[in-house]
Amino acid sequence: MNFVIAAGGTGGHLFPGLAVGEVLLARGHRVMLIISEKEIDALATQGRGEFRIERVPGVGLHSKSPLALLRFALKFRAGLNQVKALYRDFSPHAVLGMGGFTSTGPILAGRARKIPTFVHESNAISGKSNRLNARLVTRVLIGFEECARTFPAGKCDVTGTPIRTALAERIDKPRALAAFGLTPGRPTLLVMGGSQGAQGINRALIDALPQLAAKPLQVIHLTGKQDEQLMRESYAGAGIPAFTAAFCHQMREAYSAADFVISRSGAASLTELSHFALPGILIPYPFAAEDHQTFNAKIFERAGAATLLQERETTGENLAKKLLWFLDDPARLAETSTRSAQLAPHAAAERVADTILKYCS
Repeated sequence: MNFVIAAGGTGGHLFPGLAVGEVLLARGHRVMLIISEKEIDALATQGRGEFRIERVPGVGLHSKSPLALLRFALKFRAGLNQVKALYRDFSPHAVLGMGGFTSTGPILAGRARKIPTFVHESNAISGKSNRLNARLVTRVLIGFEECARTFPAGKCDVTGTPIRTALAERIDKPRALAAFGLTPGRPTLLVMGGSQGAQGINRALIDALPQLAAKPLQVIHLTGKQDEQLMRESYAGAGIPAFTAAFCHQMREAYSAADFVISRSGAASLTELSHFALPGILIPYPFAAEDHQTFNAKIFERAGAATLLQERETTGENLAKKLLWFLDDPARLAETSTRSAQLAPHAAAERVADTILKYCS
């Protein structure tokens, strides 16, 4: 059968969508990915020739002024017409939206063809767009059970958030460290600010480095484009071995090499961290819709799998204290690692695929 997965705009939508697509392909089906025109989408799908990939301009409503509403309506209609044309060629049997307004057009086009439609919500609390999408679809698939209360009763299936096949298995730590020019025997910190990097986290970490320089620490830091050179120079100045890059395609190696993390708390990132039993410091993106990253982080904090630090409180001093809390107590680090692993969903991509196929049959 033919399936459409609309998954674009952020890594948090795109990577779980790719995971479901991989399962459907492995079962002998065909998959069209509808992504946005953002650079992160192009980077994440580079070389993924097994999918048919189509780019449709993303549409968001950032103001309710008459002019903004008119522009939104015109762009949305143009995107919807583009999707309908793609469907006439591809003839999908079902449509899965991975969230956001990128999903609404493909879902509406699927409804018009009277085929099953689905939306996946990874976060602990749904955004406005997915609350709208939920009214349109056959079923709502959710990553956290806590999210069900934000959707119509009886319409949700808890599947967990899918993880990419490329991340399915850990590789041995010495080989993973070698991929970044690092060595065994030192605690390894992974820093990642989401698919676009995070300047606030980067600046606070620079201020924290003098308090960490005496510790046997090494770092893998995904900086975002703007701060790559600055962070490289900062680690060199502090004498801390570090691999820095704006973006990383070797995430299995990065997760396998790390002992703990500093991370945003998007649902896809948290799923990957728990899959690799990684604890750490979660700094929610302060402008996330509905503040959903804070709700996500609180689930991990309550489980003892992470410590929560709001960005407004992320000074060099506070960040150093939380890092030393892990570094100075190996037993504590091991315990939080175990707690993180306990939150990992199992076979989420397979469960999403099973649900879609059930409704198709």
